[in-house]
Amino acid sequence: MPSRILRKLCELDDAGKRTLEIAVRRLGLSDRILKVARTIADLDEKPGVSAKHLAEAVQYRSLDRNYWT
Repeated sequence: MPSRILRKLCELDDAGKRTLEIAVRRLGLSDRILKVARTIADLDEKPGVSAKHLAEAVQYRSLDRNYWT
């Protein structure tokens, strides 16, 4: 799924946008982290993706990097 469509489907509040920016710039993650955050929001039964969901997705990705590389 292209990034622009992904960003449209996973609309973020201001805090979520800042969290995504940090994850992409400082941690070198891609916009695909939004897919994980969207799944977490779905499991949390929330209509939108929040900074909390993004932070949890980043944490899972960090765990993945630590144990599989």
